Amino acid sequence: MNVLSDRVNNLSESETIALARRSRELRAQGVDVIDLSLGDLDFNTPDHIKQAGINAINDNNSFYTPVAGYPELRKAISDKFKRENNLDYSIDEIVVSNGGKHSIANILMCLINPGDEVIAPTPYWVTYPELIKLAGGVTVKVDAGIESNFKVTPNEIEKLITPKTKLFMFSSPCNPTGSVYTKEELKKLAEMFARHPHVFILADEIYEHVIYGTEHFSIASFDFIKDQVITINGVSKCFAMTGWRIGYIGAPKYIAKACEKLQGQFTSCTCAVSQKAAMAAINSDLAPTHEMVKVFMDRRDTIVKLLKEIPGIETNIPEGAFYVFPKVSFYFGTSDGKTTINNAVELCDYLLNNAHVAIVAGNAFGSPEYIRISYALPIEKIKEAIERLSNCLSKLKKFYK
Repeated sequence: MNVLSDRVNNLSESETIALARRSRELRAQGVDVIDLSLGDLDFNTPDHIKQAGINAINDNNSFYTPVAGYPELRKAISDKFKRENNLDYSIDEIVVSNGGKHSIANILMCLINPGDEVIAPTPYWVTYPELIKLAGGVTVKVDAGIESNFKVTPNEIEKLITPKTKLFMFSSPCNPTGSVYTKEELKKLAEMFARHPHVFILADEIYEHVIYGTEHFSIASFDFIKDQVITINGVSKCFAMTGWRIGYIGAPKYIAKACEKLQGQFTSCTCAVSQKAAMAAINSDLAPTHEMVKVFMDRRDTIVKLLKEIPGIETNIPEGAFYVFPKVSFYFGTSDGKTTINNAVELCDYLLNNAHVAIVAGNAFGSPEYIRISYALPIEKIKEAIERLSNCLSKLKKFYK
């Protein structure tokens, strides 16, 4: 007898987390696996942020905080929004949660009723459709491929809007593609959504400072659309604080209050010590982040160059985040004489078992012709991993039925 709820039975496990687990299992067996699957950083949290956490412990910040976060942290976030994004959010319009994923879950649970439609450009982050499903919503995909640099147009989105459409959600810089929407592209999107005031926009900006040679803009900075926008951010990616678990939203007050109400029942506040550390991160200059981004840019250039040298691999040049999302359908319908590759999932399994490199199939991101490769690890490991991939892929030949 199945005693688990339909809710959890219908929920898919995160492919990135599942692949990381398989990598750990192989390592435990003595296999030298290079893991290019997770979006975790190989940088340590900057010392001044760690010291703020230590001080918070020594100062006995070990009690419940307000559900929405310390007022002084929300003030720091409000100032950050104004300073860096030209956004005016009062502290009553800000809610601090246990990471960006929690923030997104709060929004979906507060806005989506069963049957509501959520438009999401593919490729999307693996968690988007699962959280939509958990909230009872329906994911409506709008495909974007490498030929458009993985970006969708207002016309493509508008064709999918119905009376049931409740939300459009996207990330820029994007996980998994690294694509970044320009100010002009966002303005055109905003003008289109202004014609559909029943549709909210969830703008996931968690990678805003991990950006190369371009600028990040917030769609909520267009005043005529701001009341339809929920801005998601956090400290995980830009401050190397993935394990501190601090995400936050800026949203119209009634939405923020709804999230606070929901969070009050699910988790209450997030970690008091982490909040104090996040305050130090947000209030300090971005010098450590800029140094980290320089390293990432070098890695990006290296991995793109090496991937372009592999026959059959197509890739764009990511403008942000720390992933590359190459098209690998050239290898569908190939075999090494023992194993046949029919899709990206089988290709990733083949590469894990034979090249001992862990990468994520694009199916999890809504784009089954692609794979996601994270370059959040030292450049020597990146070079070794791509060499392993190249050698392994060279053994695959086309077959004909």
